Amino acid sequence: MQKEKTENNNKDQSKAEIKDDVKDQDQVVEEETPEAESNEEEEVDETEQLKSELSESKDKYLRLYSEFENFRRRTAKEKLDLIGSATKDLISDLLPVLDDFERAFKSIDEKADSGSAKEGIELIFNKLSKILEQKGLKKVEVKSGDKFDDELHEAITQTPAGKKMEGKIVDVIENGYSLNDKVIRFAKVVTGAKS
Repeated sequence: MQKEKTENNNKDQSKAEIKDDVKDQDQVVEEETPEAESNEEEEVDETEQLKSELSESKDKYLRLYSEFENFRRRTAKEKLDLIGSATKDLISDLLPVLDDFERAFKSIDEKADSGSAKEGIELIFNKLSKILEQKGLKKVEVKSGDKFDDELHEAITQTPAGKKMEGKIVDVIENGYSLNDKVIRFAKVVTGAKS
């Protein structure tokens, strides 16, 4: 019996010890819970903050990238415009030389004895014309009897003409030229007016 009492006491002590351990663990869990919750809240706050910083960084990157692309396109366009305007200025300065060659041909045609001089001038003229054509220069074709177009022609004067030539080109004073399909010099013409 005493053995049974001792065993019962031991069981009671074991149960008491287990209960104490469970109480201690509960207290530890209860004590850890507020800290764990605050740690989780801090982690959530930190995660949200990192996400917002990441989205701001992405936004800044995209804006910077698009600004750079716009800058690159703008400078490339400006460079092409600069090259085009330099070419335009040079070719515009050479147009009077072409006019002089054409006048020289008319003058030489009137004189019959200048055959070799005419051939030399034609060679130089053709060479210059081909170089300018390679750069995009085209002669605006104008003939007597064509309809006057203010986007291609410049009327210097009007001359009385029949009803058939009214508003049409009677004579071409100076040829017009276009560079890369843009008129750089209008053809100077005489137009027909009512008689």
